[in-house]
Amino acid sequence: MDPKHRLVVSSRLRSEFGNGEQFYAKAGTQISLPQRRQDRPNAEFLEWHLDTVFKP
Repeated sequence: MDPKHRLVVSSRLRSEFGNGEQFYAKAGTQISLPQRRQDRPNAEFLEWHLDTVFKP
């Protein structure tokens, strides 16, 4: 998920594991968030994860 709460799917899913078509079909779509604001993911952490951990 990116900081704007859209689904991000790594191309490695296909190249390394040969699957993920159902995820690619939904890439870029908005993810439903919890109603309570305090239960929602932190945008700064999501950005950090995309920059540091996520492997496109």
